[in-house]
Amino acid sequence: MGNTTVKWGILGAGWISGKFVRDLAYAEGAEVAAVAARSLSKAEEFAAEHSIPRAYGSYEELAQDPEVDIVYIGTIHPAHKENLLLCLKAGKSVLCEKPFTMTAAEAEVAARAAEENGAFLMEAMWTRFLPPIRKVREWLRDEKIGEVRLLKADFGFDAGWNPEGRLLNPDQGGGALMDAGIYPISFASYVFGQQPKRIESTVRIGETGVDEHFSLLFDYEGGKSAALNGAVRLAIGEDAWIVGTKGRIYIPKFLYATSATLFVDGEDPVEFHDERSAEGYCFEAEEAMACLRAGKRQSSVMPLAETVAIMETLDAIRGQWKLTYPFEKEGNV
Repeated sequence: MGNTTVKWGILGAGWISGKFVRDLAYAEGAEVAAVAARSLSKAEEFAAEHSIPRAYGSYEELAQDPEVDIVYIGTIHPAHKENLLLCLKAGKSVLCEKPFTMTAAEAEVAARAAEENGAFLMEAMWTRFLPPIRKVREWLRDEKIGEVRLLKADFGFDAGWNPEGRLLNPDQGGGALMDAGIYPISFASYVFGQQPKRIESTVRIGETGVDEHFSLLFDYEGGKSAALNGAVRLAIGEDAWIVGTKGRIYIPKFLYATSATLFVDGEDPVEFHDERSAEGYCFEAEEAMACLRAGKRQSSVMPLAETVAIMETLDAIRGQWKLTYPFEKEGNV
């Protein structure tokens, strides 16, 4: 594609799609060409709000739009597999919101569909592309804190009591693991470059049948570990600490990161601050567009094999909890 403008299609006209579209204004060479929702009126309302030229009342129409180069999927996660396959089989490249799918098996199906149709595909784990997190990765690569031994990362909030809302509704894949937990779990994968060899966990299953909060202990080769917490009914914070043999790194509100501090033993702290105007979704969009222009089918920062591996970790955790959703049936998970 060279340096040409990349035209985006937005699949889903909800809250997260609105945030993504607003941030695309900060991504050089990005243009929103169309939006699709489950009703034409909702798509038209979203298009009017964000000055999008075309609105569709079905996802199929968006997938067939010849002017759309890449589709951003911002629907609820139980719908991701179906949405992914629709777009990929139409030859569209895709940036799909986290969690990528509901299971590793679904993720593998999507990855195969991308390969078979020659399409770019990436999970929209926006945290990885934020400037402070990229700086953290640089510090780790340069072994500023020595060998990393421990990660502590939390993300939890109190959404209140709304049993019909998405977060507490098992029919919509609700619960802390899939909504909040994906962030610290994916961050652990990013820091250690592997999945844990052993997982210990505790969980509170609430009245609606979803996990309201949890604690995880990941054990890696060489005695390395990660302590992770997630919640949708407890305000537990959003910070991360990475501890190594020569120092530590602190990232306040790591999933939105605007800063990070490096503490090397015997040296003055080094602070990195990001003064961006955008919220930060533009950076994952820029990565996707850079890959498209370079003819790449996946990102080296968020590769498909790692996305599948993370889904396998989520599967293992849910297996410990014996947590399933009503829409999961034998042979279709």
